[in-house]
Amino acid sequence: MTRSLRTLAVLVLASTALAGCASMAPEHVRPQAATAPAFDPNYRPDGEVIASQLSYRDWFADPRLVALIGNALENNRDLLAATARIEQARARYRIQDSRQLPTVVATGGATRTRQPLGVNPALDSGDVEGAPSSVTFNRFDVGVGVSSFELDFWGRIASLSEAARAEYLATVAAQRAFYLSLIADTATTYFEIVETEEQIALAEATAESRREGLRIARLRLDAGVTSALPYRQAETLLTQAEQQLASERLALARLRNQLAVLVGGTVPGGLPEGLTLAAQGDDRRLAAGLPSDLLLVRPDIVAAEEQLRAARANIGAARAAFFPTISLTGNAGLSSSSLDGLFSGDSFGWSFGPAISLPIFDWGAREADLDLAQALEVEQVANYDRTVQTAFREVSDALAGRRWLAEQVETLRRAVTAQERIARIARLRYREGVADYLEVLDAERNLFSAQQQLLATERAWLQNRATLFVALGGGAPLASSRETPPG
Repeated sequence: MTRSLRTLAVLVLASTALAGCASMAPEHVRPQAATAPAFDPNYRPDGEVIASQLSYRDWFADPRLVALIGNALENNRDLLAATARIEQARARYRIQDSRQLPTVVATGGATRTRQPLGVNPALDSGDVEGAPSSVTFNRFDVGVGVSSFELDFWGRIASLSEAARAEYLATVAAQRAFYLSLIADTATTYFEIVETEEQIALAEATAESRREGLRIARLRLDAGVTSALPYRQAETLLTQAEQQLASERLALARLRNQLAVLVGGTVPGGLPEGLTLAAQGDDRRLAAGLPSDLLLVRPDIVAAEEQLRAARANIGAARAAFFPTISLTGNAGLSSSSLDGLFSGDSFGWSFGPAISLPIFDWGAREADLDLAQALEVEQVANYDRTVQTAFREVSDALAGRRWLAEQVETLRRAVTAQERIARIARLRYREGVADYLEVLDAERNLFSAQQQLLATERAWLQNRATLFVALGGGAPLASSRETPPG
């Protein structure tokens, strides 16, 4: 009995070893990157800081922003859903991968059968007087068996397993891409909130200054020094500031609602104090590297490549379907008519045999499956090229933005300083009666506009800084290439 069990085990293991010895999937080759070999030298940074090696905690200086990003990464519902999709893909991979090995089942049973003697001529006693009209049988069985294990000579099951693995890795990369996108969205919204709060403070200060101007204009009007026109102009200027203040407060409420959604529902209390726009930046400069570097650090590109790998594996499975399917069935166990004799030396038995199946006419179904798989590969190649090009454009735009937005910020700061001097002189000239109020009106309006523009540009520069960090793959560690899904 022991020798027979060993023989059956050897046959099963040998068949398993022979399975999957061939693959009909196209060899996976990463497509040539459809980008320039280097970034524009006019915008390339000279920094040494590598974004993909930094956490968001290392990059953002604002402690309030860092805390908000942490809450978003922990509680954002879309990110939780993306993480759940990883578990789904992992399970699908494990299911498909398990089909490369035989399924061994243990069985046991007991039956009692009553059979009329007339049914079986060998047992029929004829017309013998007193003979029983039926006979009762007992059967007891225990054993193990392999049911319809497909020998993967053509690599069909292995290709399907590779496709499932690639889909899993693509899902992991997609989750990491959303992780980085969430960091960028949270930072962008936060900078907009900070800008809006500073715009509100500016509008409030401007409105207070214009109330004082309106009071002075009223005194001059009552004293008969000026006509009603300067007073009405001052009144109009105050109204504009109050309208801008209401608009900014509405924008702030909407931005706070948006931030609440990003962080998972409610902005937590007890957060650290934040920084102003002007205090957000630092002197650290990122090293952009080469466009080809993005292929390894951008999770959206990694996901696109894994989708392409899965499409090519599916081609292998579709090609293998044209060849015969060979299945193996085997079992071994003990059988006896009595429970006492079940484990005797004569109760052991086994069976082992292959089966082959080859569809002859399927009305073009297999050809259509192959055509579909090949068309999907073409689509995934195009998707990969588009993803690479998009990544290259995002980095290039951010590099250009870093240079020109920084120059705009410096220019606008000088402009605000100049407008403050002009407004101060205009107010002095008006009080001394040297100039009319139209000069003050223009100076105040230009100063307010320059201050608003400066805040908006500082916010845009900070948002561009965050975009460049994420576009270069910063913010989240990437897993090692072609990691194995945990069991």
